[in-house]
Amino acid sequence: LTGAQDGSVRMFEWTRPQQLVCFRQAGNARVTRMYFNSQGNKCGVADGEGFLSIWQVNQTTSNPKPYLSWQCHSKTTSDFAFITSSSLVATSGQSNDNRNVCLWDSLVSSGNSLIHAFTCHDHGATVLQYAPKHQLLISGGRKGYICVFDIRQRQTLYTFQAHESAIKALALDPSEDYFVTGSAE
Repeated sequence: LTGAQDGSVRMFEWTRPQQLVCFRQAGNARVTRMYFNSQGNKCGVADGEGFLSIWQVNQTTSNPKPYLSWQCHSKTTSDFAFITSSSLVATSGQSNDNRNVCLWDSLVSSGNSLIHAFTCHDHGATVLQYAPKHQLLISGGRKGYICVFDIRQRQTLYTFQAHESAIKALALDPSEDYFVTGSAE
């Protein structure tokens, strides 16, 4: 799966030189993040205009439409994570009201799909990591802060400054004992 600054999203197969599917044409908002869900049957694309779009991967048309498209944040959606069975999605980004980390349910109507919004990260959340064993979300922000959220209780557990500049990467070890942050500096 490839995503570009021009907004295009294309899927390739290792043994074929041509694309299998073009999910988005050039001329859309820049792609900020893309993932497959854990089952490999869906892919999601976040973009610079605040949208998250999700497609079924087994498309037969050359230019399919997403089955879901939400404007998750008013300025940009920088990262997202599929939670559990992929019907629950967490997003990070920048919104005018500082609700910069959100939980969404794809099984309810679009007007009711926002389950919870965390007010955090002045100037926006840049990265997001899901810890399934502990049911936690870890987010990094533009000002170097880390926030840890309990998604079961929908509350912020910890907030601390890890860096002096924007956090650009988060990684979680498989046992969920540690996480590592990387920053713009």
